[in-house]
Amino acid sequence: SKRCDCGDQLMKSLDLIGQHHGILLYLRQEGRGIGLINKLKAYNLQDLGLNTVDANVHLGLEIDARDYGIAVEMLTQIGVQQVHLLTNNPDKIEALENSPIHVASRVPLIMTPKEENINYLKTKREAMGHLFDLL
Repeated sequence: SKRCDCGDQLMKSLDLIGQHHGILLYLRQEGRGIGLINKLKAYNLQDLGLNTVDANVHLGLEIDARDYGIAVEMLTQIGVQQVHLLTNNPDKIEALENSPIHVASRVPLIMTPKEENINYLKTKREAMGHLFDLL
């Protein structure tokens, strides 16, 4: 979706992972864990003026329903003990810091905002505590 920075983050991550021989974990948690149908419902509410957080709340859904325990399990199963975590999301950092996996560093994924996603990015930063400044 052009409404978020997910695709751009994925492409940048793949480039960095390729350069540094890293690992990509893909978790099927579309729409911050609310699923594609609910994400489309949330998009309809966003078209009416709600931000991404308020749209989820209006639908009776969690702001972010993802669980990163499976990522910790996947890393543990393949013997990873330490990561340089590519993320802006404080929940992902916390999940790994509260696990046996050592977070050696957080690598920010800074995307240039686009007209279609500037408000979404502002909401992620201001309402969800994501760790980036808008350029």
